[in-house]
Amino acid sequence: MSGHSIDGWDVLDQAAELSRRGREFALATVVWRQGPSSGQQGSRAIVTTGGQLYGWIGGACAEPVVIREAQEVIRDRRPRLLLLGTPEQFGAAVPDGMAVVPISCQSEGALEVYIEPVIPMPHLKIVGRSPMAHTLRDLAEALGWHSELCDAPEFSAADLDARSIVVVATQGHGDEEAVEQAVLAFPAFVGLVASRRRGEAVLGYLADRGVPRNLLDRVEVPVGLDLGHTSHREIAVAVLAELVQLRASGALAPDRADPPCPPAQETDPVCGMTVPADRTAHPADHDGRTYHFCCVGCRDRFVADPGAYLGAGFAHHNQEA
Repeated sequence: MSGHSIDGWDVLDQAAELSRRGREFALATVVWRQGPSSGQQGSRAIVTTGGQLYGWIGGACAEPVVIREAQEVIRDRRPRLLLLGTPEQFGAAVPDGMAVVPISCQSEGALEVYIEPVIPMPHLKIVGRSPMAHTLRDLAEALGWHSELCDAPEFSAADLDARSIVVVATQGHGDEEAVEQAVLAFPAFVGLVASRRRGEAVLGYLADRGVPRNLLDRVEVPVGLDLGHTSHREIAVAVLAELVQLRASGALAPDRADPPCPPAQETDPVCGMTVPADRTAHPADHDGRTYHFCCVGCRDRFVADPGAYLGAGFAHHNQEA
């Protein structure tokens, strides 16, 4: 976890760059504050899937909480509204749907932070020139997706990256070569427009040629939702419907194939906050063990009198965490 202090407009520029590169992230915005608090109304920050923070959302107590909550927002793809402070400050006045997260080091200050996931538009590569392929491209572009169409001889694995979605719609004219190029790039998704029998023949041929089975198993064939008897162009609707469904579930996100392990967390023995168990959380050693703290103040109080904070309740809490 590390922060980059950039102003609100620079945060939006950084958001545009991450989106252009196809990266998922969360955008956090301070929508209300109660002093004393270093966060200001309108302050923005970006949190990446790995916990990197760009911008400014608050001080040492608020920042780790926002990062943790933002990573959860990215994982479940649902925005949330947080009220950061002490429960005693708000009592029964908290609106439905708002989560209260204690940050005892804020003294009398409090923050209300809205965190929303930002999911970049997919990159769809369609191999083929049939009317169905053209219809699929047009439909995808109507949704704002970045869509490209090319003939099989022009298609190469070099055209793809980990977020690419590939639909092979060559209809028997170079299916094998196009599928092989696609799977070797390990994109987010590969689908083949073909009957089940034709698909089995293509995959069998590629297996005999030595294409690894784990790559071939990633090919969806026939691609598209089963909409019953459809026309040639209506197949494009079935294909796009499946892609939209997969994207909504998170299955097309490149990071989902090998998600980063969330950082280990511990409880600050002084204030009870959840903090990352790494060098950014002001570590201090005592009796052969390293403890972590939300800020230097909590660390100094602990170092001055560890016994005041290390009871059976704290040890049990950390075991459960």
